[in-house]
Formats: sequence, structure tokens, C-alpha cells
Amino acid sequence: MAGIVDIETALKYAEEKNLDLVNIAPMANPPVCKVIDYNKYIFDLNKREKDARKNQKIVETKEIRMSLGIGDHDLNVKIKSATGFLKDGDKVKVTIKFYGREMNYTASGEDLINKFYEGIAEYGVMDKKPKLEGRRMSVIFSPKK
Repeated sequence: MAGIVDIETALKYAEEKNLDLVNIAPMANPPVCKVIDYNKYIFDLNKREKDARKNQKIVETKEIRMSLGIGDHDLNVKIKSATGFLKDGDKVKVTIKFYGREMNYTASGEDLINKFYEGIAEYGVMDKKPKLEGRRMSVIFSPKK
């Protein structure tokens, strides 16, 4: 902290120390400058940004597709893969596609989704109720906190 110093004195001081005079706040009155090693400052800034990106977890949405005629073993395999996704912290979107006359049995689709939910209940939470969009019924599960 040198206080208010004219530019020539600050530049001489920076040259003596083999450092750079960096303008931190140019709009302030008087402008605020710092005597630092600019390359090291940029290196540290990039390193902090890289560490911040490394610690970020990007939540992905994994999709599991089923149909009404799915067997019990196949359903258990899908439940097992969904629990793996939920343990990793990803969201799971379950989609049931209705073929032909299966559109008359959308209630069976809801029952299938509820059966699926019972299998993953300890790992995930249903965000919204199942929604029918055309010939597809879908619901999204989020991992428990």
C-alpha cells in the first residue's frame, strides 16, 4: 500500500522490482494500480477457473424406454440400470411407447411406471406425474439428496 502515487514513480518502482504495473480499477478516481507479476497472475487465474470446472457436476438425463408388454425380468434389468444412473447423480427419464390398440390401455402404462417407481424408490424421486404426449408416456426421476 503506497497510497496515491503519480504514474512515473509507480512505473519506476515496477521496473526496479522487474514486475508489471497493472491497472485494477481504471474507472476509480484516482485509478487503482497494482505492482504484480502479470504472467503469474494470469496463470493463477486460469488455474482457479480450471479447478472450479473440475469440481462441477453436470447432471445428465438418461432415458430408459419400455413398452407395455415388458417382462418382469426385463423390467428388473431396467430398474437396476436406472438405480445405477441415480446413484451417479443423473436424472432418469422413463418413456413408455404405446403401439396400435395399446392406446386404449394408458392406465396400464401408469401402473407400469408405478411398479418401476417402487423398484427405484430408495434412490430416486418422481418429479411430476406421468404425462401422455401422443403415443408416449414419460416421467422424470431425480436422485434423492
